[in-house]
Amino acid sequence: MNTNNKKPRRQQILEALAHMLEVSPGARITTAALAKEVGVSEAALYRHFPSKSKMYEGLIEFIEETLFSRISIINSENENALLRCEKMLHLVLAFSERNPGITRILTGDALAGETDRLRLRVIQLFERLETQLRQIFREAELKEGLHFGMSVIETVGLLMALLDGKMSLYVRSEFKRLPTANWPQQWHHMVHGILAAEPQYS
Repeated sequence: MNTNNKKPRRQQILEALAHMLEVSPGARITTAALAKEVGVSEAALYRHFPSKSKMYEGLIEFIEETLFSRISIINSENENALLRCEKMLHLVLAFSERNPGITRILTGDALAGETDRLRLRVIQLFERLETQLRQIFREAELKEGLHFGMSVIETVGLLMALLDGKMSLYVRSEFKRLPTANWPQQWHHMVHGILAAEPQYS
């Protein structure tokens, strides 16, 4: 993402940070390098963000606002539970694919050496997503009569592992292995693997 002088300075800084995370995989971003990327002094950066961790928090807030506003729309649609679940997972994967640098934050790769508060914020984001998925699967059981070969918690845990794995592979491949690659086929086989013919009791 390239900065644009017509954009607010705060937005320029966040876009520059996301861009540097994308083009410098494995490298720790310094405020000096970020200031140079934006074309301002370090003092100018701190007028908009009191610390570098606040810049990362700004990107995490962007992730939360983007994903959960769209998830709310998906949940409001009058569609079956599994279709909404598929749309929700594809949304996260497509967002990851379009924002490689930000994906490094989601996987924790970019947060090494940063404050624990950032790591906990990302954990909470994924917990919130997992809660949304659990609600959908419980609805699938109660309202649609679907049955799964595992508990809702175990089923959603498997889907979260798939989501996390595809994003981690994207980062590890230096953004060559796209998160949405082969998604329709993978989702098809995943659904057939988790559905059970009869209720499962434990």
